[in-house]
Amino acid sequence: MPEIDVFDGHCDTVLKCCLEGGGFGRNSYHVDLERGRAFRRYAQFFALFGQPEDFPGLTPRETFEREYQLFSREMEANASVITHCRTAEEAEKAFAAGKMAAFLSVEGAELLDCSVERLEEACALGVRAVNPTWNRANALGGTNAEDTDKGLTVQGKAFVGKAEELGVLVDVSHLSDPGFWDVADTLSGPFFASHSNSRSAFSHPRNLTDGQFTAIIEHGGVAGLNLYAEFVGGKADLEAIAAHLDHWLELGGEKNIALGGDLDGCSPLAGSMAGVQDYERLYHFLLERGYGLALVQDLFFNNLMRVVSKVCTM
Repeated sequence: MPEIDVFDGHCDTVLKCCLEGGGFGRNSYHVDLERGRAFRRYAQFFALFGQPEDFPGLTPRETFEREYQLFSREMEANASVITHCRTAEEAEKAFAAGKMAAFLSVEGAELLDCSVERLEEACALGVRAVNPTWNRANALGGTNAEDTDKGLTVQGKAFVGKAEELGVLVDVSHLSDPGFWDVADTLSGPFFASHSNSRSAFSHPRNLTDGQFTAIIEHGGVAGLNLYAEFVGGKADLEAIAAHLDHWLELGGEKNIALGGDLDGCSPLAGSMAGVQDYERLYHFLLERGYGLALVQDLFFNNLMRVVSKVCTM
């Protein structure tokens, strides 16, 4: 394996392990640590996510607690190779010790009862990114799939403002278009779309408009390239993935593109990719296609780490 650094902004491996068994060390899913260790440096945002049908009989709070317990257990079981990190500085210490860096996010604030108090509790537990919504509208606002014309509520604006205050990245993937703009108007610093592509390259409501991506640039944030074939569009091959990157580069986003594969949260992946190990293939494809080495390294690692370094300071 060549010297490749990877920082991916979103995976659903925690939910996958909760529902189907297994752990982070080695599994048959998209993400495991055995494959992650092949990279020179590997950092990953692990999302806590679950809907009522995933955990019948559990409240959203209990779903959060069950998934957090699994994440904590896996961090302890694999402590020799990975560390739960809260800041970029902690990640650098993990890399220096020959370990990988795990960051924690919450996808859908209903797991936090949509409350700033629960957000503060989650932050104390090490959560460093939060999606106000998943696909279902909640007390914070509408989504790309439900109540699409609804922006952030008063409660939603207070929630994302508190996230910025706490040093928790606000993730706009899944938000409605009006909700996106409410986030942009509410926050002064960087935010990110952890797993969203370009709507101009392929028209899908989960993808970002040019105006939205430009706003992310203006805030110093990043958009993470989603590998789900349905969001990539076209032939859903590596060229189709590159089309999203090309368009964002035309908008001046070379410092604002990251990886956000949605691994273990979608199938099939574009380009016949089978998991995190295939980031190597994408890396070489982009170099062979004429992307400069510095640009590819920024896309694969540096851009997202810069945003984490700027926002997640506590």
